[in-house]
Parts: sequence; C-alpha cells; structure tokens
Amino acid sequence: MQPDDERERLRETFDQVAESYDRIRPEYPEALFDELVAVTGLAPGDRVIEVGCATGKATRPMARRGFRVTCIELGPDLAAVARRNLADFGVEVIQGRFEDWQPAEPASLVYAATAWHWIDPAVRYERAWRALRPGGHLATWSAGHVFPVGGDPFFLDIQEVYDEIGEGLPPGAAWPRPGELPGDRADIEATGLFEVVAVRQYDWERDYDAEEYIELLGTFSGHLLMADWQRERLYGEIRRRLARRPGRSVRRGWGAVLQVARRLARLLGLPWSAVGGRALSNAPLMAFDLRKLTSHRTRGHP
Repeated sequence: MQPDDERERLRETFDQVAESYDRIRPEYPEALFDELVAVTGLAPGDRVIEVGCATGKATRPMARRGFRVTCIELGPDLAAVARRNLADFGVEVIQGRFEDWQPAEPASLVYAATAWHWIDPAVRYERAWRALRPGGHLATWSAGHVFPVGGDPFFLDIQEVYDEIGEGLPPGAAWPRPGELPGDRADIEATGLFEVVAVRQYDWERDYDAEEYIELLGTFSGHLLMADWQRERLYGEIRRRLARRPGRSVRRGWGAVLQVARRLARLLGLPWSAVGGRALSNAPLMAFDLRKLTSHRTRGHP
C-alpha cells in the first residue's frame, strides 16, 4: 500500500469511534489557547478555521473566547458529535475534506489540533495559505505521549505484549521526555509560505483505570486496525496488570507542541479570487511578494 493510501485509510478510522473519542481523548491546556491568542493578536469576532475538529475538543476553547469558528471535519459521525457539542456557540461544522474545501472569505487563523498530519502533505500548506488573509497565521499542535523521568513504568513493561502480538515499536523509536517533542519548523518554513513565529511545549498528566485506558487506546488508528485476537490479548493483559496495582490505574503523560506561523506570501493588486478563493464584493487588494510566489510555483503548485 502506498503511503498516501495508508494515510487516507488510517485517517478514516476515527469516525467509527466518535463517541469514545469525545469521552476519552484529553482536553488541551487552557494556557495553550491563551498563548495562541497572544501570539496571533486575535480579537473577539475574528474568523478562524479549524481543520479536523473531530468532536470539538479544540473548538470550544476558541468559541468561548469569542471567535467565529468554521470547522472542517472529514468524518460524518465526528462532525455530528461536534455539532451537538457546539450547538450553543454558533460554530459552523462542515463535513468534508479540507483539501477540497474552498472558504467563502479569508480567515485570520487556520489551526489544527492532532489533525494536521492527516492532511495531504502535498497541498496542506498551500490550502492553509489560500484560506488566510494577508498576515494571518497557521497554528498546529498534537497531543502526544511523553515519558517523564521517574514516570509510570507501565508503558515500558507492556511493550513485551505489543512485541508478542507483532505490534512492537520499531528499532530506535523515541521515548520523548516532557518538553522534548519534535516540531515541524523546518517543514513549515521550507514551503516558503510561512514563517514560524512561536513554538511552545505543554505537558500534563492524567490517570486512567483499566477500562478508561482501553477505551483511549481504542481511539488510536493503530489499535483500531488490530486483529480481534491482538486486541483481546493486549487488553486482557492491561486489565490483569492494572488489577494488581494498589490504585488499579495508570498515569499517562501528555505533551503538545504549539507551532504558530505567519503567512508570508503577499499578493499586490489581486483580489482574493485570483489566489484560489471565491470572489468577494469588498475584497481588499493585497501586497505582492514575487520571490515568495515564484518559489511557491516552482514546486508544482498552481
């Protein structure tokens, strides 16, 4: 299977567990959203676009801060849960592919929380660039697993079961400490469309009992695609091992790298429709940076 086919297959798995995703996936730290607003200079009423909102974990904090949020979500069941969760905020949830969607007007921010890596890498930065107003920002982050010094040894111990069922980590796999998750600055800036203006790391922990932790694992694509016998062996061993612990729980470390980048390419004398958006009756003229646009086109983008 080609990498693009595999990515497409994996990104569609989450829709089958929309309710579990909403119950068990973590919320993001409020400090992350405070920093995002401070760095971008957003003001209440500004229009923002969220890519891959899932059930709205990163949408509610932005809507509560007074922003006009439009969400693009691939999965119909995830989009339905998001609409239910966001009904009181006036958020627009569009079910579809960000790669194919055309915004009605430019936004001040395009952001993605634990979703950007699922968007087609050949077009994702271009699509974000087209959706933004001049000087707008792109922000991405993901909730990842981090392993603090002296943290819960459960995760290292359970690896022998993953190895047994043929789902072990590849040689040299990283076990990142808090504050050490890798970022995407080089990839972002290599597009010639954005300049990274802020990178911040956030870490938090959460305790799970056996059933909660198994439900969490059941929202990850790799576990969703396991054979039944693999899940039964793994989940049975998780239940057995946690039942022997005094607290019958496991503590998982979470981390996120917030990356904020400013839109660089500026178009002079061209309406929004000329760069791939829909025409606006009151569209402002935009400045033009020939070097950046030429660089953009030489990589095969329209």
